[in-house]
Amino acid sequence: MNRTCLFSARRALALARHGLAFTLLAAAAAGLPVRAAEDAATAADDEERVQIADPYIELHTGPGRGYPVHFVAARQEWIAITLRHTDWYKVRTAGGKEGWVHRKQLETTLTEAGGAKTFRDIALDDYLGRRVQLGAAWGQFKSEPMLKFWTSYKLSDTLSVEGTIGQVQGLYSGTDFWHVNVLAEPWSDQRLSPFFGIGLGKFRNFPNQSLVAASVTDAKLANAGIGARYHVSERLVLRVDYTIYTAFVADTRSTEYRAVTAGLSFFF
Repeated sequence: MNRTCLFSARRALALARHGLAFTLLAAAAAGLPVRAAEDAATAADDEERVQIADPYIELHTGPGRGYPVHFVAARQEWIAITLRHTDWYKVRTAGGKEGWVHRKQLETTLTEAGGAKTFRDIALDDYLGRRVQLGAAWGQFKSEPMLKFWTSYKLSDTLSVEGTIGQVQGLYSGTDFWHVNVLAEPWSDQRLSPFFGIGLGKFRNFPNQSLVAASVTDAKLANAGIGARYHVSERLVLRVDYTIYTAFVADTRSTEYRAVTAGLSFFF
């Protein structure tokens, strides 16, 4: 009798446990669609919808002109902007078609309020948030032609570090050099922004083979310069600078050079 009651009690407890587990699983399963629907609604709220004003826009398979066009959306259709990659935007049509559209095609679209969509604020934010720049410039190094390339990384709103390589092709000799600079740009949030910097590097001067008894000169290099940047459009920046170079050719002797250059840089 006692064994029978004990067995019945254990069986009832096991059934209760299984019932509780089933109830929890059912509740979780019922909650999953609700949570998924909530997440989808939140994502939809974050997407911006615009209306096509041009006769059509082209949807590419990827973020670049090299990707083929796989769909064309017509005027007055609504599209949702879901993702951005540089100047390309991933959009989705009302029919569910997805593709990449260049910013210039979206500039003529209309917002839900009926006004023209503007991307000026986005371009300005890109400029203010720039980190890495790559550029090239041409100019004069002590009245001789000079070409240089540089890359810089922005450490803060006003400070950046920059690496430069350059070459001067003179009448009687050529010069290769490199240097690393620290640049200060107090008004980096302005479209026209002055800067100044100092740096150290290496200088190598090699005479033309036609010169007799001439030797290659290797020297340490220091420089100080000032300049200005001007945000031209999108990711292009115009730059001019004036630099004083000092080459320490011997322990007690140094040579000074002045250079003026102008060029373009690209930031991202």
